[in-house]
Amino acid sequence: MERIDKVISVALNVSRNDAKSYIRKGLIAVNGKAVNNISVKVDEKKDVISFNGNPVQYDKFVYIMMNKPKGVISASEGRSEKTVVDILPQEMKRKNLFPAGRLDKDTTGFMLITDDGDFAHRILSPKNHIPKTYIAVLDKPFDANIVKAFEKGIELKNDVCMPAKIKALDEENRIAQVTIKQGMYHQIKRMFLKYSITVLELKRIKMGALELDDSLAEGECRYLSDSELQLIENGRLL
Repeated sequence: MERIDKVISVALNVSRNDAKSYIRKGLIAVNGKAVNNISVKVDEKKDVISFNGNPVQYDKFVYIMMNKPKGVISASEGRSEKTVVDILPQEMKRKNLFPAGRLDKDTTGFMLITDDGDFAHRILSPKNHIPKTYIAVLDKPFDANIVKAFEKGIELKNDVCMPAKIKALDEENRIAQVTIKQGMYHQIKRMFLKYSITVLELKRIKMGALELDDSLAEGECRYLSDSELQLIENGRLL
């Protein structure tokens, strides 16, 4: 159960004061009856709520898959740069949205945007070992020794990488699929750079067991279903 003013604030993406004003003016109805008491509690899953005669869709939390484009930062606010939240369609924008995890400014692919802090913590915590899979385009090929090093776990300056998987997607070993269980700063780029290989392009294609929707062009996004969230959270361990 939630207070009606909170539900209206979230559903209509307005301030709590505006929501209270709508309620006091009799613009909000619950199951067909106007309410003017801001402390009334509603069951957001069962009660039918309307604003000025129009049904209101309320979701306590939202989960959005975005195919992140280059040149956009993984943040909810940016003083001089566009963020992943900035480029959301207007109808998807609401308070307290943030990216769950980080992709570098020049990295593309699967970005999860939500307002559910507990869920984000669970899927990002290294102890939960939720794998993330990327495609990396390299300036030179990798070899079997690098594959073994990734699988063992690479030591970087001030960081130790957990075991990771790498496989070639082309005959020249210059396009690699890499799966990691952490999200350290520039991790994949730094792992390859230790062996004098530069990552030219990087794209995240999978979180847990959920793959990026290949129908989404860069910059496009859609809501995730409950079953898709489970694929992320219950993703197979490496």
